[in-house]
Amino acid sequence: MSGLSFEFATATRIVFGPGRVSDAPEAVRGLGGSRVLLVTGKDPARARTLHEALERPGLPVRVFPVDGEPTVELAREGTAAAVESRCDAVVAFGGGSALDAGKAIAALAANGGDPLDYLEVIGRGKPLTRPALPFVAIPTTAGTGSEVTRNAVLGSKEAKVKASLRSPHMLPRLALVDPDLLTGAPAAVLASSGLDALSQLIEPFLSARANPLTDSLAREGMRRSARSLRRAVQEGPDASAREDLALASLFGGLCLANSGLGAVHGFAAPVGGMFEAPHGAVCAALLPAVLDVNLRALRARAPEHPAVPRFQEVAALLTGRPDARAEDALVWVEGLRAALQVPGLGRYGLTAAEVPALVARAKAASSMKANPLVLTDAELTEIATRSM
Repeated sequence: MSGLSFEFATATRIVFGPGRVSDAPEAVRGLGGSRVLLVTGKDPARARTLHEALERPGLPVRVFPVDGEPTVELAREGTAAAVESRCDAVVAFGGGSALDAGKAIAALAANGGDPLDYLEVIGRGKPLTRPALPFVAIPTTAGTGSEVTRNAVLGSKEAKVKASLRSPHMLPRLALVDPDLLTGAPAAVLASSGLDALSQLIEPFLSARANPLTDSLAREGMRRSARSLRRAVQEGPDASAREDLALASLFGGLCLANSGLGAVHGFAAPVGGMFEAPHGAVCAALLPAVLDVNLRALRARAPEHPAVPRFQEVAALLTGRPDARAEDALVWVEGLRAALQVPGLGRYGLTAAEVPALVARAKAASSMKANPLVLTDAELTEIATRSM
């Protein structure tokens, strides 16, 4: 008799397809929205068409731009803006930073209090007890999968770390994924966000909490990412590549929200808090060393672990060769990182002297709990050092 037991939760509704961003105004009205806070990236002009479409049927809109990755202070400012304008719906249009900011604002505006009341690790960790304001997530990059996750990552300059607001109440009411929004994305953004998405497919597949539903999504996402990411970055994303990358990102978000992540994201949170470093690029720098160290640790200490044969399956999916060996996955990932010219963590300021502090913070990160096995301090130090 099988002991399999798992849960799966996601956005109330997922809409996918080219041109589907035009569905947003009707969807917001359907959720009961009468005043909208539109959260954008640092350049609100990129959301002008959406802004005008929302206002056309008479929805008052207040724009709240997010310049850089969201912080505790930015969440406070956005929540104050939503409350002041009596917004009863939040629409986020942009990359993972805009989506996480919007998600946090929608939750805090409905629950009251300060972000530190609810933040994990550095806050009081109180549960959010009320549903967030109706929240619509419209990603314009293909990386974080934030449109289908139940958390928002906020940086704290004081604590020099990133931590999550997390609650089932934070799941978006609508994830609206339009691959055409990737048109014209800079190559560097496609590279770092695409490698973030790839890590969010591989880590849940190897996770201690993997389940059959996320496994199927991870397999399909890895296959699509492997065939399209390099080509999209080097040649520009055509329609088929845009579809593949948008789906890979969406599937990665579904996987991480339901099966957890691992050491890549366990390190990424404190790195992002300690240095001015884009999350996707950090994950890309960490992925090769994390895979290598995890494989060696599993073979040495837990050779019967189900993640061991999964490394071979990852290799087959990435290389397209059914006879690929586990080591081929490591070679393929390192080759992709080099081809996409993703720098090491030293580019952002990490030095050997700071590695012990980074390791200590990574051990406390929530993502580390789903790593296939507990890594030693020496193994964590090796990952950080090799990723520089």
